[in-house]
Amino acid sequence: MNKAALAMLGALAGVLMHVGAASAQTAPAAATTPSRLDEIMSRGTLRACTTGDYKPYSFYKGDGQFEGIDIDMAESLAKSLGVKVEFVKTSWSNLMNDFVAKCDIGIGGVSPTLERQKRAFFTQAYMIDGKTPIVRCDDVNKFQTVAQIDQPPTRVIVNPGGTNEKFAKQYFPHANVTVYPDNVTIFKQILAGKADVMVTDASETLLQQKLNPGLCSVHPDKPFQYGEKAWLLPRGDVAFQQYVDQWLHLARATGEYQVISDKWLK
Repeated sequence: MNKAALAMLGALAGVLMHVGAASAQTAPAAATTPSRLDEIMSRGTLRACTTGDYKPYSFYKGDGQFEGIDIDMAESLAKSLGVKVEFVKTSWSNLMNDFVAKCDIGIGGVSPTLERQKRAFFTQAYMIDGKTPIVRCDDVNKFQTVAQIDQPPTRVIVNPGGTNEKFAKQYFPHANVTVYPDNVTIFKQILAGKADVMVTDASETLLQQKLNPGLCSVHPDKPFQYGEKAWLLPRGDVAFQQYVDQWLHLARATGEYQVISDKWLK
């Protein structure tokens, strides 16, 4: 290669290096994706949507006070972040809308479903659960299977807006299904003889049979279908999801979750 060609290449390289340096100086810094994690710590509060009608996970005592497994766990999560919890009362029918509009987490015995997954992320599951009947103890043998329950004389009672209502409408088309608005007093309806059976999560039936002598959970160790409990998180926020999942993993590994669970279930 002659000297003229070498000189031309050297000049071209110098021009390209100058353009590259100028571009690097004027290019904007790489954007950092904002996360609810940072927002919560800056705000000083963790907003938790919960229905407050689902023992042992979440129960509203009045005057803004809640109690239950998920309430204690939310307090623990908030402590790990150095913030306080603000509980936002909602209903099963309005849970998703309220969560998206008002809250950082959705808690209180929430079952992961594909429909909910369209609008939110979920944490890892912290409990395996499933639907099982609760009936008057004298009727345990009468309501062992879906087929036994799905009969015209059977009075099925269910709370509105959640997976219990969805399950009842799907599997009991021939039974007499009543939607009862109060998930706290609904079990008294069975005791009073105004309904025969409710199908809900096995963990709830185990607690309610303790709270309501005369009611019995039907094969809670063998529920009708597989289910889980997890928390709702903002869709797309991977940083916040990873933080909450890691916190939950450590709470389970260290025994903190088991202590809280035993407090309400034993």
